[in-house]
Amino acid sequence: MKKIDLTRHVLIPKHNKLGDKDKAEVLKHYNITVDSLPKILKGDSAISRFSAKPGDVIKIVRKSPTAGESVFYRVVVDA
Repeated sequence: MKKIDLTRHVLIPKHNKLGDKDKAEVLKHYNITVDSLPKILKGDSAISRFSAKPGDVIKIVRKSPTAGESVFYRVVVDA
């Protein structure tokens, strides 16, 4: 059976795992802690290719008809 790559689907926005430096910059820019970010589950199929662990921050870029692109951040958590 052929495995489907869900990350290439038109309805799935672009996901990227931030490095430690980028993570620190985002937290400083918004003056927040990791606990303040919305959550994304470690087992989410959109981030499975990153081998993400709890505490990692995921940057999500969605297409927006008014803004062009909208950027969101999520922290990885266990279920």
